[in-house]
Amino acid sequence: MTTPAAQPVQHLLRDLAPQVLGAVVRRFGDFAASEDAAQEALIAAATQWPREGVPENPRAWLVHVASRRMTDHVRAESARRRREAFVVSLIPLEDQLALAPDEDDAQPRDDTLDLLFMCCHPALSPSSAIALTLRAIGGLTTAEIARAFLMPEATMAQRISRAKQTIKTSGVPFLVPTPEERAARLGAVTHVLYLIFNEGYTASAGPALHRTDLSSEALRLARMLLHLVPDDTEVAGLLALMLLTDARRAARTTAEGELVPLDEQDRALWDQDAICEGVALLSATLPRGAVGPYQLQAAIAAVHDEAPTADATDWPQILGLYELLQRMTPNPMVALNHAIATAMVHGPAAGLSCLDAIADDPRLREHHRLDAVRAHLLERAGDPAGAIRHYRRGAERATSLPERNYLLVRAARVAEGSPEER
Repeated sequence: MTTPAAQPVQHLLRDLAPQVLGAVVRRFGDFAASEDAAQEALIAAATQWPREGVPENPRAWLVHVASRRMTDHVRAESARRRREAFVVSLIPLEDQLALAPDEDDAQPRDDTLDLLFMCCHPALSPSSAIALTLRAIGGLTTAEIARAFLMPEATMAQRISRAKQTIKTSGVPFLVPTPEERAARLGAVTHVLYLIFNEGYTASAGPALHRTDLSSEALRLARMLLHLVPDDTEVAGLLALMLLTDARRAARTTAEGELVPLDEQDRALWDQDAICEGVALLSATLPRGAVGPYQLQAAIAAVHDEAPTADATDWPQILGLYELLQRMTPNPMVALNHAIATAMVHGPAAGLSCLDAIADDPRLREHHRLDAVRAHLLERAGDPAGAIRHYRRGAERATSLPERNYLLVRAARVAEGSPEER
């Protein structure tokens, strides 16, 4: 046994959770029951390991405990409805033998990428598959997933519950997909990784701006995915986007955890190795075929990262890229960023006009970033009262403590400089 201090137990369990779930699902073929069994194993580990020490092979320990729970579950169900025969019949015999527990394997298989593809099940709509996968792989809460989709938490809870039931009743085995099935599910898988990274880079709630466990896992899986499909330009674009965005992470907060906006960041803190890798990957990808939304977003990130100062940023190029992105994938967050770029090129009044055009979108109407952007543009336009009002309203709506504090500080600074507010 090793002491818990060697690696924080909670971080270890978060890293291992999708791998354990993937191993159990691949063996038993029942997602909902496997998820319950994996959760029971994680709870047991969280209780025992801090007291008794972390096992030499923690993944194998978790898989063994979860598999034992699943075996009990299957046997109990079989007594009433012969469920065990049905579940096992979903998996070919040779796969059952291959999926035996690997506690003694010196290099156990990482099932996380397989589980990603498995959760993007053909019986599910793309949005339901993505929501379910974010829950299973990313470990995101229902509330966090709902915020990513810009919808109420109760609606998202129903969607995830229906997704599990749909898989169970579909009759389609919950197995590792074939290469053809992988190709059909690739779009959903990349979108899941994109959302997991975004939640890690800017946490939608809580005391910290970053959740590096999520962003790092998304980066790791994106690398694995590109290795699996090296000729896919959008997968390469997604990895480039992650690298170019994550390169700025160290400069996004002060030592006290306060948010630092892009134009005020110390660019010496940016990770130049990640920037070089992302730019090289993007440069090799763009000439190879049709350009997709991840490549466009990576190109925007590259323009920011390659500017030596905030004033040297090529905003006309960024605006052109956002206009292409809007035509390709119209959504409220892209429109919000397009409004910012418009303001940087044509002035705050033009940006505010863009905001007015999207202000009634129900997905955006109550979002704090709409108020934050409007406040910033009003401040630049010389309307301190309007800026203060929207900074404060954005702070009321923000669920992330660093973002809330930043908006309140901005409101206070504008008030200090405005004679009308003194």
